[in-house]
Amino acid sequence: MSTTTENPSPGRSWAMLLLAGAFEVGYALSVGGSKAFTVLPWSISAFVFFLLTLYCLSVALRTIDVGIGYAVWAGIGSVGAAILGAFILDQPLTLVQAFWLGVIIFGVVWLKLADSASLKTKNFKMS
Repeated sequence: MSTTTENPSPGRSWAMLLLAGAFEVGYALSVGGSKAFTVLPWSISAFVFFLLTLYCLSVALRTIDVGIGYAVWAGIGSVGAAILGAFILDQPLTLVQAFWLGVIIFGVVWLKLADSASLKTKNFKMS
């Protein structure tokens, strides 16, 4: 068992980032369902998902670069909220929107691949 001062393994960090993304979807959908925080059950759900997503994201960002982690987290949240919002909140999702959500998914996958140790170059750093 790791202590709070240790960084999680890269695999655990990515798992926590995916979990943070799932909680972000729950948060976004809950905020939408809360109707500006006037519906109590949805509002409570939004608060719980908010805390969960921030906790998981903070754990993941111990070892994942902030720019990469935030982009993946936001991408998961955007795509998940758009797709599930169409089903749960009866929001429209057009073919053009679905195409651009696919572009986001493609970008998130490539960001993950670019973060893998085999593709990183140790000598390249931006100043």
